[in-house]
Amino acid sequence: MKLIMAIIKPFKLEEVRDALTGLGVQGLTVTEVKGYGRQKGHTEIYRGAEYAVSFLPKLKIEVVVPAIEVERVVDTISAAAKTGQIGDGKIFVTSIEHAVRIRTGETDSDAL
Repeated sequence: MKLIMAIIKPFKLEEVRDALTGLGVQGLTVTEVKGYGRQKGHTEIYRGAEYAVSFLPKLKIEVVVPAIEVERVVDTISAAAKTGQIGDGKIFVTSIEHAVRIRTGETDSDAL
């Protein structure tokens, strides 16, 4: 099993969710986060004064899938979240050793 974490622009959430649902992904977790990458934030003007916005709002999507599904899920997220502009985000994949569904006690891939 693999954990796929994707950091995306907030307005892309519905497109990514719909694309993952189309693949048969049954559940995901979404967290509102702030951060910056290469763009290092940006400047804005408020009431005539310029100020720096160091941390930009993003969403973190987490989904656990069987290892054989990773490439397909990563490609789907990437295609759905892409705008072609700076700040589109990143996708990280890590291994999951063990999973348990609390309600039923099912473990590992059965818990997904």
